[in-house]
Amino acid sequence: MTDGLDDTIEDRGLLSDRIRNALADEIATGRLEAGAALDEQQLADRFGASRTPVREALRQLAASGLVEVRARRGVVVARMTPERIMDMFETVAEIEAMCARLATYRMTPLERSHLIELHDASETLVKKGDFDAYDTFNRAFHEAIYHATHNSFLAEQAIAIRSRLTAFRRAQLQQEQRLDRSRAEHEAIMQAIAEGDGEMASRRMRAHMLNAATALRRFIEASKLA
Repeated sequence: MTDGLDDTIEDRGLLSDRIRNALADEIATGRLEAGAALDEQQLADRFGASRTPVREALRQLAASGLVEVRARRGVVVARMTPERIMDMFETVAEIEAMCARLATYRMTPLERSHLIELHDASETLVKKGDFDAYDTFNRAFHEAIYHATHNSFLAEQAIAIRSRLTAFRRAQLQQEQRLDRSRAEHEAIMQAIAEGDGEMASRRMRAHMLNAATALRRFIEASKLA
């Protein structure tokens, strides 16, 4: 009985993730415009789901700032200007650059081994063009660097601001050839870390994040023309 309940909860969680990702992609690319209402029942019908996973997906989107809950209007898409998004990428680029520099000097051998394993496994994902799996890997790769700073406050702040950009970081990976370039940029960061050059790791991480912002802008422009 318990196993069946656990399976149901797991399935519901996977469905809420799928709904969240689909809506996040539409918001990030502008297909769902600011102010658009998101009705639970309509979304449930669209995704062939009950309202429970839809409600969980909307809760996660609200936590990341992509939607807002308004009195009498319910859930609506939040207003996010391109300038605001670029400001956020600029900010996270500086935070991640700091993380890369500190992690270079403070990372344990076990943490370095884990980062290498993550990076090596991503090669198959890029070859397959598995965008969803690479998105999951990408989050794990960056969070491994945050934690390797051994500064819990900095790691918390990096994760918090990353959550605000999750949809946009995910969307930029869909830009043509971005998976290949992203992995190559990770390789360059890894090389700097291996050489113990924190300043180089920092510069490469900053460039990596700003390249992601550029990829996002190009992807959104291409989506509008499609």
